Amino acid sequence: MSQLPPRQGQVFAAPTALRDRLGPRFGRIDPEAVAKAEAALKGLSSQFGQWLQDEVGKLEAAREAIRSQGAVRATVDRLFTHAHDLKGLGATYEFPLVTRIAGSLCKLLGEGEARVNTPMALVDAHVNAIRAAVRDNIRDSDNPIGQALASELEKYTSEHLAARG
Repeated sequence: MSQLPPRQGQVFAAPTALRDRLGPRFGRIDPEAVAKAEAALKGLSSQFGQWLQDEVGKLEAAREAIRSQGAVRATVDRLFTHAHDLKGLGATYEFPLVTRIAGSLCKLLGEGEARVNTPMALVDAHVNAIRAAVRDNIRDSDNPIGQALASELEKYTSEHLAARG
């Protein structure tokens, strides 16, 4: 059987098996549902401060575990996990500066075995900066102090990563 060459301008309809299986649930976003979700989030916002304090406490405990148990894969991975959580939660808890600094800490820690060789002085600087931002209610990267702090941490992180290769 010979194959015909494809015709130019031929259009194929994409398969809709997934859409057919999911049905209308993921079709149109209901504005009422979005409004309800936003209202629920606003209602919880009074608890954001305590939740953020709890997350920072976990980050500090992970740093202390490195000091007491050594910079081994398990302890450094735990620090990364808590930094990654703060990276995701900072903006949700109305502290985008925390998201930015925690993102820099995640970048600093990187992946794999190289994590155990991350300089503790730079880890401490990140953790202390997150603590200070929360303590002093420095929420936004547009704050001059927050901007300077985050920029310096990002600069030292980039320098360290460049030197590490």
